[in-house]
Amino acid sequence: QVQLVESGGGLVQTGGSLRLSCAASGRTYSSYAMGWFRQAPGKEREFVAAISWSGGTIYYDSVKGRFTISRDNAKNMVYLHMNSLKPEDTALYYCAAGRGFGVELTTAQSYDYWGQGTQVTVSS
Repeated sequence: QVQLVESGGGLVQTGGSLRLSCAASGRTYSSYAMGWFRQAPGKEREFVAAISWSGGTIYYDSVKGRFTISRDNAKNMVYLHMNSLKPEDTALYYCAAGRGFGVELTTAQSYDYWGQGTQVTVSS
């Protein structure tokens, strides 16, 4: 069992930066791949970024070069560093844990555990 709690969301202007954090609890956390998804009002949940247990990363095309996912297994933390934010990045951001590999990590079905989400709002 893994419990996930996100933090770090907020209101930021276009071009600004935020760092989202996801605190994980559970003895097997380090063996899970971790992902970030987001959901804007009226839209489906979409993949943002993922990191494997060994540190390999994969990103949604629209955030490549702007967002960076990282993990600190010693602290049971996952981070999403977001730079050059745009109004279209506005969404509820979720942290998730799963056991998929590679491109599997881009689909929500590959994840077993989810946090409650943290809101990111980018003003124009």
